[in-house]
Amino acid sequence: MVGINVKQPEKECHDPNCPFHGELSVRGQVIEGTVTSDKADRTITVERSFYKYINKFERYEKRNSKIKAHKPDCLDVKVGDSVKIAECRQLSKTKHFVLVEVKEGE
Repeated sequence: MVGINVKQPEKECHDPNCPFHGELSVRGQVIEGTVTSDKADRTITVERSFYKYINKFERYEKRNSKIKAHKPDCLDVKVGDSVKIAECRQLSKTKHFVLVEVKEGE
């Protein structure tokens, strides 16, 4: 993959929407988060936390967002894993990201 510094997975897959072994190109945002669901077929839900500044109170509040991402067959992930997802073309009505890395040791 060009432009993203991630480790190539050891497993081989034949998924056309895999950024490593298929034709899918990634561009745009790269987001780190935690997997909250992996029940759907080839789809994971990633939750990321961020802080939003509130002008009226001059303070920050913590917010969460859930993002659906495509999970290629060559990457194994379970609920609670820290992952890195990258933006790609729209894959379905709600999927615009693809899993590119599973963080080791977290």
